[in-house]
Amino acid sequence: MTHSIAIIGASGYTGAELIRLIATHPGFEIKALAANSKAGQPLAAVFPHLRHLTLPDLVTWEQIDFDQIDLCFCALPHKTSQEVIAQLPASVKIVDLSADFRLRDPEAYAKWYGNPHSAPEMQKEAVYGLTEFYRDEISGARLVAGTGCNAATGQYILRPLIGAGVIDLDEIILDLQCGVSGAGRSLKENLLHAELSEGTNAYAVGGTHRHLGEFDQEFSAIAGRPVQIQFTPHLGPFNRGILATCYVKGDAATVHETLAKAYGSEPFVEVLPMGETPSTHHVRGSNFCHIGVTGDRISGRTIVVAALDNLTKGSSGQAIQNANLMLGQPETAGLMLAPCFP
Repeated sequence: MTHSIAIIGASGYTGAELIRLIATHPGFEIKALAANSKAGQPLAAVFPHLRHLTLPDLVTWEQIDFDQIDLCFCALPHKTSQEVIAQLPASVKIVDLSADFRLRDPEAYAKWYGNPHSAPEMQKEAVYGLTEFYRDEISGARLVAGTGCNAATGQYILRPLIGAGVIDLDEIILDLQCGVSGAGRSLKENLLHAELSEGTNAYAVGGTHRHLGEFDQEFSAIAGRPVQIQFTPHLGPFNRGILATCYVKGDAATVHETLAKAYGSEPFVEVLPMGETPSTHHVRGSNFCHIGVTGDRISGRTIVVAALDNLTKGSSGQAIQNANLMLGQPETAGLMLAPCFP
């Protein structure tokens, strides 16, 4: 069975990534592409790299006939996304790639995103979209909230370790570098080539990054008590990819064994042999996450490194993985593309 798909926010990076992946999906067909600021244009005018595909022209989201749509991907900025999703028909399944439905507590959303939640009733039905840990809930959901790309990377490292009780919950440090596409496609002075290239910088230092809301929510729920990690993100002078380095207090062999057991049957998360560390080069353009574990020179301390593509496994690939479950498709459908190397 082929399912009809709409994408709202098709002119952004995650929208383009959705289109690229769905183009090879055996069970999905794109019926509508919305980008209000570019409505009326062919997609090739916005993304020339996709001109080989036969796709509908861009329209406003209000012009979509949702009676013909089985599932809609919403790739809009936060705040805008909840306002649009609240107006979609109840018959349409939704995967939201924004931050608008990730935090279960509307007050937490207001704290981290600076404005009140405009669809709190819909928040109650939203399922958090970290596929490997919410499969059953996602399969029966109408609305799935995709994770933040940074939040997904950190959680792939830490969720199994917190759940197994093999690390000190009060001594977790996460440093993370993300490619510039993680900041979106809108024009920003600090993202100009001359401002960004040949350098890197930390940002949201001291616990102000919004993805901390997801870490607090998810890690505290697993532990059964408040867990707050130290987290510093860095903007890297590369287009796509995330490399996260996590420092924990725990035995390296036990940490490696716990992660290997947790992901042993997962199609997209691979734990490398002990002592081997991953590279963003080896996951680029794919839905894979690679995790490496190394013992520190200080006894009883361990370094865990994870790499994934922020636009794929961190966003659009994860969204399709969730949509596959929601529509009864094989979870890996359309997602087994090999990474692009070099």
